[in-house]
Amino acid sequence: MLKEPLVIKYSDIPSFPQSTVHGHAGQLVFGTLKGTPCVCMQGRFHLYEGYPIQKTTMPIRVFKLMGVETVILTNAAGGLNPDFTVGDIMVIKDHINIPGFAGNNPLVGANDERFGERFPRMSDAYDRGLQQLAHAFAAELDYSSFMHEGVYSVLGGPSFETIAECRMLRSLGADAVGMSTVHEVIVARHCGMRVVALSLITNQAVMDYDSEKKANHQEVLQTGKLRAQQMENLVSTMISRMQLSNNQL
Repeated sequence: MLKEPLVIKYSDIPSFPQSTVHGHAGQLVFGTLKGTPCVCMQGRFHLYEGYPIQKTTMPIRVFKLMGVETVILTNAAGGLNPDFTVGDIMVIKDHINIPGFAGNNPLVGANDERFGERFPRMSDAYDRGLQQLAHAFAAELDYSSFMHEGVYSVLGGPSFETIAECRMLRSLGADAVGMSTVHEVIVARHCGMRVVALSLITNQAVMDYDSEKKANHQEVLQTGKLRAQQMENLVSTMISRMQLSNNQL
């Protein structure tokens, strides 16, 4: 995907967190995509891995100091919206930060004025222009049949959601649920970075007590592999075409 890639393992970076989840390579890849300089994280960090929330979002601030202006985030999510099926891609338009209800927010503590103001707004956390580009490029790639837009809800994990929790989240307006992304978005917006995020629906959330469906991580990995090429095509198209659409990285 990137030309002339330079790979740096997380383990070779002093004080950098380490990925512990199966399927996360744990390395940074630097390179260019049609002339646009990029850095990709192969593996992110989650609250359930035992890291403090500020540590899980540290890479975003590192990228800001490196000069990154736009962040494209991807995740695997459970589908709450009955119109979604496994393998669909959802462009995130908003989020529900359940851990934040209990004060678990990456901006808790002394504010670092180098990055942003004390009270950043989140009403426009996800850049509308970039969302529109994602849909436009998906249409060009003939992906519209499995593209959606919706609200993503984050939980702490690592246990999957109960049926009651899924029902509650759906009643709150969530279309998908996962264990990542939101805290990175909050920090990126605090830093003044533009954000677009995509959820791959890797499993259907269980909403019925009589259902025989059971969420499991293996299903998540399998669906990720099946849609890997389409996700890569969409993200690479967005990066290579943003400048042509006056949406500078």
